[in-house]
Amino acid sequence: MKLIIRNIIPSVFIILGMFNQITAQDSKMVYISGGDYIPLYKDDSGENKIKVEPFYMDVYPVSNAQFLEFVKSNPKWQRSKVKKIFADKSYLKHWQNDLELGEKINPKSPVTNVSWFAAKAYAEWTGKRLSTVAEWELAASASKNKPNAYGDEKVIKTILDWYSKRSLEQLPPVGSADKNYWGIYDLHGLIWEWTYDFNTALVSGESRGDISLERSLFCGNSANSSTDVKNYPAFMRYGFRSSLKANYTVHNLGFRCVKDANSNLIFGR
Repeated sequence: MKLIIRNIIPSVFIILGMFNQITAQDSKMVYISGGDYIPLYKDDSGENKIKVEPFYMDVYPVSNAQFLEFVKSNPKWQRSKVKKIFADKSYLKHWQNDLELGEKINPKSPVTNVSWFAAKAYAEWTGKRLSTVAEWELAASASKNKPNAYGDEKVIKTILDWYSKRSLEQLPPVGSADKNYWGIYDLHGLIWEWTYDFNTALVSGESRGDISLERSLFCGNSANSSTDVKNYPAFMRYGFRSSLKANYTVHNLGFRCVKDANSNLIFGR
């Protein structure tokens, strides 16, 4: 009997591992093998690499239709009911009302005008979480053919071109921007995206130092103190993140979710 149990237990863990991979695919998530992320600015210790463990990431940003399902199941996150401490007055302002998108809103377009609090709540509702800056940047450093195109001037130019064409009009559906090496769409070229630790992008641990660091981002000194003086899109992302507060909502700011690679939880609801 003991021998049978010993043989069954390893099989159970193998099945659980396979199930996690299958459900990740069903929820349109892909596996990112992790690696070393090089921040735009070194921390106080002088470290210029952050180890990123393997994780799963949503193939697409969260859509209007998906977020509508969330607010239907969680009334406190409906536009007329959300507390202002958790979302400013522009929260979901492009929707017709609490439970209707309206004729002008594409259900398949990425949801925007959502706060960090709302994005975090949605992620937790689905059994996932928001990515860290390191995770997001690592995934976004991939080009179409390479897992890491860090420093590739052609890739940087393409991203800059995308950023310059961000529209104030109705957003196209998710999946409109290119797919990268990992099979992830829209990391560049569609919307900005919330990250879990967006407000630590420029935090050094010393409040007086943080003030000068934040100011330096918007002057010539920012390039001199960065790890990649030519990565202009990274400067734009860091500058944008540093301007945010958790209850802010922006017309072209949405999010996607991630999940730990070693999680035994079921993907999705």
